[in-house]
Amino acid sequence: MNRPGFFVIGATHQTAPLAVREKLSLDAASASALHTELAGTAGLREFALLSTCNRIEFYGVAETAEAAGRVQAAFCARRQFTVEEFEKFRLSLGNLEAVQHLFEVAAGLDSQMLGETEIFGQVKEAYAAAQAQRTTGPVLNRVFQKTFQAAKFARTHSAITEGRVSVANVAVELALNIFGSLAEARILLLGAGEIGEKTARAFQSRGASALTVSSRRLERAMELATEFGASALPFDQREARLADFDIVVGSTSAPDLVVSHAAVVAAMRRRPARPLFFIDLALPRDIDPAVAGLENVFLYNLDDLAKIAERNRLAREAEIAKCRTLLGERAATLWRHIEPQIAASRQKDEGASGLSSPDGVSSA
Repeated sequence: MNRPGFFVIGATHQTAPLAVREKLSLDAASASALHTELAGTAGLREFALLSTCNRIEFYGVAETAEAAGRVQAAFCARRQFTVEEFEKFRLSLGNLEAVQHLFEVAAGLDSQMLGETEIFGQVKEAYAAAQAQRTTGPVLNRVFQKTFQAAKFARTHSAITEGRVSVANVAVELALNIFGSLAEARILLLGAGEIGEKTARAFQSRGASALTVSSRRLERAMELATEFGASALPFDQREARLADFDIVVGSTSAPDLVVSHAAVVAAMRRRPARPLFFIDLALPRDIDPAVAGLENVFLYNLDDLAKIAERNRLAREAEIAKCRTLLGERAATLWRHIEPQIAASRQKDEGASGLSSPDGVSSA
């Protein structure tokens, strides 16, 4: 249910399967356009957008429940997703629960890969983007600053990050389990961004030596290939050369598929007795999901890797509970300070609309 005050609305891996998150995902240009549109939303005082491969979340301060609903409606319209369908997967929290959720997200407690550190940087980037667009104000400034402090505190005072697993590490461990040894495996990395770089590093640390990097930006592929002593492959040759590889990892930010079903069929005609493993770390996905139905072809996506990583989570239930308690105490303290501020602001500006100007951050 939408509500006034501090809120979060979105969809995450906890509520929405990969196919739905794929439809809801926003590239940088779409996120910026939506941010601009929401800046004119009546009754929305402040807001920030967090978009990753595992979540799309809107954090804001609303004068009315209708304002929060307008955020949802604007997003659904842009993604050509009905509000009714979105609400089947929607995360909707308000006030203290929303604060607690943001704390847990930044600490890596709500991640598919428990304790992962990448999300902390992504939350900081989301906050910086909102500041740059002047859509933060006294409440969000304070909430996000306290979020960063709380996440660091929780990581320091619990073992939540011990034995943590990243998407790249889980992907490589999966490949290692399948092949037994990676010394002779020929590996193609599609994408030379942060995930591609971490995946290359993880493969090398497990004994892989035959790495090839392909990116839509050839110069970036060559840079990463040089760093790891690998080969670079022009992106337009990726499908024609599939048969030359044993493992293909997709981690591009392309808006559409980069490996088609037809290309995999053609590759398997050239290597019918040798299996081909695909690990798709991208959102939207890089590999056509239909290839999983081909003989001797094996495909794993983000949700598949999350199931593998779940064993790690189950082994650390006690640390999860400890971390959640630490964050809960800090969230409650923060909420006691900002609740009167939100209430007073809403009473003062009742009937007004638009965003507040950014303000400084005071300590709780």
